[in-house]
Amino acid sequence: MKTIVNTSEAPTPIGPYNQAVRFENLLFTSGQIAIHPKTGKLVLDSIEEETKMVMENLKAVLHKAGATFDHVLKATIFISDMDNFEIINKIYGSYFDDDSAPARETVQVARLPKSVNVEISVIAGLPI
Repeated sequence: MKTIVNTSEAPTPIGPYNQAVRFENLLFTSGQIAIHPKTGKLVLDSIEEETKMVMENLKAVLHKAGATFDHVLKATIFISDMDNFEIINKIYGSYFDDDSAPARETVQVARLPKSVNVEISVIAGLPI
């Protein structure tokens, strides 16, 4: 049986999806972009600020499900320009311990929702 996870501390979904779905001890988050959850506005001042907002949105969803970044098993990063990889990777990496960082792929795509520069989703393992 699946359990829907939503929090006001992350952006409200803009389509027919939820922020995350828990199934047994697995949590699947939807991709997060840099929408500020309180204002609903995009945070696009810099790639650093954008990436940090994405990670903070993921952090809020994980927290609502009783998890942290330590529980993340797999991450998927979509970026619109691979030239931003180094900066995105540095911000992303600051949320994880190098010794226990999750599996991950990073893919450059032609376009992301709302023409943002980065979108990230994760799969986490939770206590049953």
